[in-house]
Amino acid sequence: MASNDRVDFKNPVINWIDERLPLFSLMHKEYAAFPTPRNFNYWWNFGAIATVMLIVMIATGIFLAMYYTPSTDRAFTSVERIMRDVNWGWMIRYIHMNGASMFFIAVYIHIFRGVYYGSYKRPRELLWILGVIILLLMMATAFMGYVLPWGQMSFWGATVITNLFSAIPVIGNAIVTWLWGGFAVDNPTLNRFYALHYLLPFVIVGVVVLHVSALHISGSNNPLGIDPKTPKDTVPFHPYYTAKDGFGLTLFFLFYAFVVFYAPNALGDPDNYIVANPMATPQHIVPEWYFLPFYAILRTFTVDIHIPFTHIVLISSKLGGVILMFSAILMLLLMPWLDRSPVRSAVFRPIYKLLFWVLVIDCCVLGYLGGKPPEGAYVIVGQIATALYFMFFLIALPFLPKIEKTRPLPKSISEAVLNKN
Repeated sequence: MASNDRVDFKNPVINWIDERLPLFSLMHKEYAAFPTPRNFNYWWNFGAIATVMLIVMIATGIFLAMYYTPSTDRAFTSVERIMRDVNWGWMIRYIHMNGASMFFIAVYIHIFRGVYYGSYKRPRELLWILGVIILLLMMATAFMGYVLPWGQMSFWGATVITNLFSAIPVIGNAIVTWLWGGFAVDNPTLNRFYALHYLLPFVIVGVVVLHVSALHISGSNNPLGIDPKTPKDTVPFHPYYTAKDGFGLTLFFLFYAFVVFYAPNALGDPDNYIVANPMATPQHIVPEWYFLPFYAILRTFTVDIHIPFTHIVLISSKLGGVILMFSAILMLLLMPWLDRSPVRSAVFRPIYKLLFWVLVIDCCVLGYLGGKPPEGAYVIVGQIATALYFMFFLIALPFLPKIEKTRPLPKSISEAVLNKN
């Protein structure tokens, strides 16, 4: 950073450090004086909330790692010891356990906000892709963390999910053996998952840094979906949005605290308080709630596809479900190229807005079905909901711009804000 870009701080200690290593000037430029659209609403709080939740998860995870024992013989009892004997161990574990749910709530809202306001469109395609990569890393981290308590649902969830990779032709069984570290979910599996669960949050931090860097290069989107054109369209990030983010964080953490102290097990499965037993299968194996929509999509593929006029299976029902599940996430990655509308925000796209809310309801239905047994009407409704999910991305997004009549865009952000006031 050039000397003329430095900020003259009043604090002599900070000023002395900044003259030699201008970190504070860099932070001031990127987080205090950084120009942001003046019309952000509270949906933009969830990016900051997700960042804070990542810090909370890493901090509590480090403390839990001091007392956890990654062994099939002692993992379950070490968690019980944390809960019963370690000072404040119960609170740290509940903060960490429910923090995963809070993290996913914040990220899912953050993603749906981006879909609604077109934050994936040019020039923010790479920003969006990095966000989806963060989601994938979160899913891997959360899945491995769920295995660590070594309860019934931990063991059988790991067995079912890792077995899905065996559906991949030729290399599937080798992948499963590598994941297990042997020929069953056992001690090597637990050790691998523990090591990766500890490592991946720091990988997420690295991708978050890239995500924020891309944001500061391309600039933030806003509810109108138009770029700032004049200095009146923007305000400094501090103090305007630090105050707004602080208010949103306070409300979110009140909800978080209520769950931790009054309903800490509401989002978990009671079977995970039973020690893992390979000889006793739970009646209904389900993952954590934040995986349920994808789990429902996985189970909707119920038939084998054969080569015509032969008995040779081209795509088994198991492989088909795996393809559908990963394709559901792939659709998010492809959104910048599937949606060709020049208008970003759903505020000016009446048909798109309607279809967006259909998608939200559809994802909630899939989440509900993912927690139900794959039988009867649940399967049929799940197949319909899955079809609607993919129709939104593969049919509605590409073809909607050809038929949708969008509302006229305002000339500038400041004009729209002042006229509204």
